[in-house]
Amino acid sequence: MIVDVHTHVFPPLSRAEGRLLGPAGPWLRRNADGTGMMMCGDEEYRPVSAPLWDPAPRIAAMDAAGVAVQAVSSTPLMFGYGCEAARAADWCDLVNERILALCAAAPDRLLPLCQVPLQDPALAAGTAARAAAAGHRGVHIGNHVGDRNLDDPGILAFLEHCAAIGLPVLVHPWDMLGATRMRGHMLPWLCGMPAETQLSILGLILSGAFERLPASLRLCFCHGGGSFAFLLGRADNAWRNRDLVRADSPHPPSHYTDRFSVDSAVFDPRALRLLVDVMGPERVMLGTDFPFPLGEKDPGETIRACPGLDGAEQALMLGGNAAAFFALDGARPKTTATERIA
Repeated sequence: MIVDVHTHVFPPLSRAEGRLLGPAGPWLRRNADGTGMMMCGDEEYRPVSAPLWDPAPRIAAMDAAGVAVQAVSSTPLMFGYGCEAARAADWCDLVNERILALCAAAPDRLLPLCQVPLQDPALAAGTAARAAAAGHRGVHIGNHVGDRNLDDPGILAFLEHCAAIGLPVLVHPWDMLGATRMRGHMLPWLCGMPAETQLSILGLILSGAFERLPASLRLCFCHGGGSFAFLLGRADNAWRNRDLVRADSPHPPSHYTDRFSVDSAVFDPRALRLLVDVMGPERVMLGTDFPFPLGEKDPGETIRACPGLDGAEQALMLGGNAAAFFALDGARPKTTATERIA
């Protein structure tokens, strides 16, 4: 069974509904020719195609690619983190309702992930609980809220809440740092996203957050964990040689790779080989970024071309790990090495 953990939707939301987040709120303009445009108020943001909002062509594309299940999350443009929290909570309830409606077209194929007003962790916890009760199978969050990273005490409290209610968390980079220096050529996506994700992972590690978060938390970072795997040796070296780096982390960064998962969206079998060597095959899950143009066109192609993987490891990465992560058909969620020893 092939399971894609990293796919996006933008449910049909009108201009009037988008105004819930203010004059530049996101909405979907659908064109007569079947194409669409993601809008920010009156400004065009990105042209899009029907699988982003219509389950019928989405399922057809899944069938053609041999994908059994997609975990479906909102487009990060829709997070609403810059809005007043109570209004953002109403917006998230609306978005989550529309995602559920979209996934209801094929409930055995589409796993809905909710979004939350992460700028207010208490409101976010309530939103996540309501969404889980309504049928959402996980929560999709951005990797920061303004200058608050994932190791912010309030955001950590939200992650603890997700662990307590058994809700897996998918982390997506957004609102990339250094935007004024990354003009043109999609540099925010090519350079900013990997840096944002590495910042998030190292922030959780070096702050000691993984020492405090429950081991039951199921956490996955998109885009192969960004630049984390490639630069892990640099981080370990710094931890060994500078007390400033290891001040709050009792173990080197490489010690914590069993506390989170990553998707496979690195688009190069050599890069995936390094990622598997760092994380282990049980911590990498298929992710394509469907249906955006920068996504993997043939789901699982990079996994199948990755050197040195046997059939069992490929099967884990193509679907088995995701089945455990989302507890599909009674599959047991992954545990840490400590729990396995116990």
